[in-house]
Amino acid sequence: MSEKNWTDTERFDSKAAEWDANAVRAALADAVARAIIAHMPVAKPANALEFGCGTGLVTTRIAPHCARLTAVDSSREMLRMLAEKIAASSIANVTPLHLDFSRPEEAAGLERDYDFVCSSMTLHHIPDTASFLCELIGHISPGGTLAIADLDAEDGLFHDDATEKVHHGFDRAALQTLLESAGFAGVSFMTAHVIEKKNREGNLKSYPVFLVTALKPKA
Repeated sequence: MSEKNWTDTERFDSKAAEWDANAVRAALADAVARAIIAHMPVAKPANALEFGCGTGLVTTRIAPHCARLTAVDSSREMLRMLAEKIAASSIANVTPLHLDFSRPEEAAGLERDYDFVCSSMTLHHIPDTASFLCELIGHISPGGTLAIADLDAEDGLFHDDATEKVHHGFDRAALQTLLESAGFAGVSFMTAHVIEKKNREGNLKSYPVFLVTALKPKA
């Protein structure tokens, strides 16, 4: 198996130009964005963060619901595509940021008072889930909200490239335990979308995508 995983940016860079053309991916982004918006705090987040933003399929949908949104990704090409969208649509409240949030030494420089943090289909690309969640909570202000969309535990055939070193989705109960161990409270899951696609063996399968929300306690 290849030693590379999807935190190695050249693989995402090579996909950036064609990323948005995938109809399945676009439908997923729309469903996840709607779920995230529905679970935002009543007050518009003043300082939101999206990690693993990619080309901004979710970013541009949730931006109108945030006062300020920092969109982080490890791929410069993905961020270049997002920057083009921001310019074309005159989106003033989104700041793209090149950074690999899965590496604590890079994440250390991020702000530590985000009141809303979200992501879509990124967590399964991060090798050490437990350590990442412990790092993540340190960047959220007390009372802040977390909303993460990702795959439910799957058969290992979802990704077309068998060499990708990724988690094959997440068991909800196990992920809840990791979130609570990191310090989050009020963990809740819902099904945000179901991806219908031919898997690596050529069989049409249903792959549910959850949205998990949680809070950083105020005290």
